Amino acid sequence: MRVTWDRWVRTVEVEPSLYAADFARLGAQVENLLHAGARIFHFDVGDGHFVEPVTMGPIVLESIAPIVHGHGGVFDCHLMVDDPQHHFELMRSAGADSVTFHLEAVDDPPAVAARAREHGLQVGLAFNPETAVADAVAASEGFDLVLCMSIHPGYSGQAFLPESTTRLRELRAALPAGVFVQVDGGVGHDNIRSVYDAGADLIVCGAAIFAMEDLSRAYGRLVHLLA
Repeated sequence: MRVTWDRWVRTVEVEPSLYAADFARLGAQVENLLHAGARIFHFDVGDGHFVEPVTMGPIVLESIAPIVHGHGGVFDCHLMVDDPQHHFELMRSAGADSVTFHLEAVDDPPAVAARAREHGLQVGLAFNPETAVADAVAASEGFDLVLCMSIHPGYSGQAFLPESTTRLRELRAALPAGVFVQVDGGVGHDNIRSVYDAGADLIVCGAAIFAMEDLSRAYGRLVHLLA
């Protein structure tokens, strides 16, 4: 099984955000997207503290992990939580391949990242729109990716914050070439190319896929816009 981000990423990846899925049809929708070519699925965990909503958790992850892993896919788990390291072991056991936690939630990001790696997880660092790019870069040593939030974390379906494009350019210019840049929030068919051109390698899309009647076609169109 592939075990590192540099083996998962095919130049650029459109990641379906499962927070936006229809949970009555979650397994079928995941299979649909796997057949359409999706390989990295973004899985949001909200604890009701760091962000207001309580979202998905390990039980949901465990229920779909055999489908995704059976097709060679992986889970990119975004922990919007106050105490990320508390969740590492359980998320790994449920099927997580990588975890991303927030700079704003921890005092020592490299130490928390080391704890994630002890559980065999890849690891990313997220930062909110109010946080300076330079602060995220300064804390990012030893991470596989840095996630630039282009909305305020917590709720799916928010509009893309326009200043995020400039922040992505700044982030890409400051990070080493081997560290991936991820963007999450409000990305769709009208702006996916601009965030890619700004430096994003990993592009999370929720409503742009799951709000459409034909998920395969919506995913394929997003990928085509990056060709």
